[in-house]
Amino acid sequence: MERSKRIVVIRIKGVVKTPSEIKDTLHLLRLRRTNVAVVLDDRPSFIGMVKKIEPWVAWGEISPEVFKKLLLKRGRLEGDKRVTEEYIKQTTGMDIDTFVEKFFRFEVELTDIPRLKPFFRLKPPSGGYPRKGIKVQVTQGGTWGYWGDRINKLLETMI
Repeated sequence: MERSKRIVVIRIKGVVKTPSEIKDTLHLLRLRRTNVAVVLDDRPSFIGMVKKIEPWVAWGEISPEVFKKLLLKRGRLEGDKRVTEEYIKQTTGMDIDTFVEKFFRFEVELTDIPRLKPFFRLKPPSGGYPRKGIKVQVTQGGTWGYWGDRINKLLETMI
């Protein structure tokens, strides 16, 4: 199957009363704490895993502009060092804008940046979670579930 878009998955709920099967899936996606995000592609295997853990996460399509902000502000290297534009240019040989563009065309991956942690730690959203909180599905006015491209607005409040 051809990959066509990048998705971001944000964990919004904790571990209390979480079935072990769900914990295992969250662990496989490297969503080990609340307010942590991962960027994936839309392979059927990833989409199936995300749909399985949907009541614990918010997910949708990430835009290149928000991804660039996420990478520079919340991207961390081993040793909790920040990712800088200079580091990306030094290790990949391309500037940040070129890297983001190629990332969204599936020509490069996050693993091409050496020592980059595969997840992004976020703050709780400024102003709180929207509408009815984290216990209700997004289609009913809550937070968890599929957001589509509206996830970028939530993500910007958490960066």
